[in-house]
Amino acid sequence: MKKTLLALSLAAFGLAGSMVSAAAQTLTPVKFSLDWTMQGNHAIWGLAQKDKDFEKNGLKVTMDRGYGSGDTIVKVAAGAYDIGFTDVNSLIKFNAENPDKGLIAFYQVFDRTPNSIIALAKSGIKTPADVIGKKLGSPEADSSRLMFAAFAKANNIDPKSVNWVSMAPNLRETMLVQGQVDAISGFSSTSVFNLISAGVPQKDINIISYAANGLDLYGSVLVAKPDYIKAHPDVIKGFVKATVAGQIALFKDPDAGMKAMQEIEPLFDVKLERARLQFLFDNGVLKSPAFEKNGFGYVDPARMDLTIKTNSEVYGFKAPAADTIYTTEFLPPAAERMPPK
Repeated sequence: MKKTLLALSLAAFGLAGSMVSAAAQTLTPVKFSLDWTMQGNHAIWGLAQKDKDFEKNGLKVTMDRGYGSGDTIVKVAAGAYDIGFTDVNSLIKFNAENPDKGLIAFYQVFDRTPNSIIALAKSGIKTPADVIGKKLGSPEADSSRLMFAAFAKANNIDPKSVNWVSMAPNLRETMLVQGQVDAISGFSSTSVFNLISAGVPQKDINIISYAANGLDLYGSVLVAKPDYIKAHPDVIKGFVKATVAGQIALFKDPDAGMKAMQEIEPLFDVKLERARLQFLFDNGVLKSPAFEKNGFGYVDPARMDLTIKTNSEVYGFKAPAADTIYTTEFLPPAAERMPPK
C-alpha cells in the first residue's frame, strides 16, 4: 500500500511538473522597446516583470532600452519589436507620412507631454522667445525636436530662427555643459536628470516646458502595428493589464520600483531615478486629475483630436483619422485602472 501511494504521489508530482512546464512553454514571447535608457518611469514594466504580471497574462516579455521616440517607432514599424513605448506626437507625424506603415497607440501612459527646451541658467534662456537666434542641440529623432515647429507656432516664433545642431543621444547634455550649444530639446524628465548626474545643480537648470507654453498635448503611449494587434489581441490585452498592474504597484511603492529596475540594470542609479519619477508625478505626467478621475490609460477624445490637429497644422499634412492613431478597445474597466489612494 505504501509503495502504491508513493508511486501515485510521484506520478502526481510528475504530472504537476509537466503542467507547469507546459504552461511556461505556452507563454507568448513579446519584444518590447522603451523610448530611452532605463529610467524611473520604466519601473511600471520593471515591476510588471518582477511581480510576474506579464506571465499571469500569458506573456514572456523582453524589454530593451530605446534610442529616442522616433527611433522606437521606426523599429516597431519595421517589425524589429512587437510593442514600443514612444511619444504620441512623433507617432502622429510618422503615421501621416507613412500611412502604409503606421502604428496604433493602444494605451496612454503619459497624460501630459514632457517635451521641453532645457538650458543652463547662465545662458539667460528662460522664455520661448529667448531661443531665437540660438543654437539648439538634440538627436534628429528626438520628439521635442520633431515637435519644435508646433511649439514655435504656439509662441509666435519662426522655426527657422533657431539653428539646430545634431548629435548622438548620449552627447546631448554633455554638449550643453561644454557650451557647444545654447540649449537642448528633450523630455525634461530625461535631460534635467542627466544634467544633475553630470554635476549641474538643479537650480542652475531652466526648463521651458511645451505643456506650460501653449502646447498641452498628450505624451507617451504604447504602440504596435495594426496587423500585430489584429493577429494578437490577447497579447495586447494582456500587456495592458500587466501595465496597469505595474502602474498601481509603482504608485503604492515607488522604492520597490527602483529596486526592480536595478535588478534588471545593475548600473541603474536608484537615487537619481527616484527623483526623476517624483518629477513626473509632480508635473502632471504620470499623476494627473484625469487619471485620478477616470483611471490609468484614459484618453479624452477631444484632447486627442486637438493633439492630432496641432501636429497636422504644424507639419502641413491632412489630419489623420483618430482611429488610425489610437484605440481604447483594450482598456480594462475603469474600476480596475484607478490609481491607489
